[in-house]
Amino acid sequence: MKKILCLAVFSFIIGNAAFSQNTGSSYTTALGAKFYPGAITIKHFTKPNRALEGLGYFWQHGFRFTGLYEIHGDFTGAPGLKWYIGPGAHIQVWNDEWKKAYPTRDGGVGLGIDGVLGLDYKIKGAPINLSLDWQPSFNFVGYNYFQGDWGGFAVRYTF
Repeated sequence: MKKILCLAVFSFIIGNAAFSQNTGSSYTTALGAKFYPGAITIKHFTKPNRALEGLGYFWQHGFRFTGLYEIHGDFTGAPGLKWYIGPGAHIQVWNDEWKKAYPTRDGGVGLGIDGVLGLDYKIKGAPINLSLDWQPSFNFVGYNYFQGDWGGFAVRYTF
């Protein structure tokens, strides 16, 4: 968790120095940290209502990279607040501790599909984006299982 926090602070400083601040109620790209189980997140809008999000999770049992395609919609009368939903996929690698507890036939590598449902808020007047989501996933290569407790709260710097 300390590594993620340090990386998020470093990203904020570099982003602040390299890009002008986005202080409106929308943004194009945002970089930050997601809490639970802990991830680096980057989100980029390809269209006003379509975004790609990349997540790098690092925790005591290994790491996981997830890509999401998100469809965003506005809430009437709430500038900066959007809902989003979409599909995605992940690849993960488990460490030796995980492999001993949960043996897999694929050597500790997993592949799967993800979904996401959440809220996204860009703070007007500040280069900050907040999001809260639920990200269920199903692992079908490696240790096969459904996991319904992924997701979390993200804080991102927008530019």
